[in-house]
Amino acid sequence: MPPTKTVRKSKQPSLADFEIKIGPPKLTRFEKARIVGARSLQLAMGAPAFISLEGAYKGPIATAMVELEADALPISIRRSLPNGFTQDIPIKAFA
Repeated sequence: MPPTKTVRKSKQPSLADFEIKIGPPKLTRFEKARIVGARSLQLAMGAPAFISLEGAYKGPIATAMVELEADALPISIRRSLPNGFTQDIPIKAFA
């Protein structure tokens, strides 16, 4: 009997057919502020940056903003409706 192939399922769905069903198709200013604030706190506490910091160091807030613009953050936004329906949207879906 020939060996069977095992197919691995990825933990994250493909972004090719991903659709944002809740809210606007881009990050809101409140979502951006929350992401930059949380990430800059992590950087200030000594977390390594996800991007290479070439040249002069500009601080944790500027680094967090550059990481967000470069889609280097492995986080998701959870949007919810009053009826209980939620959707987790990866940052890369907003690019």
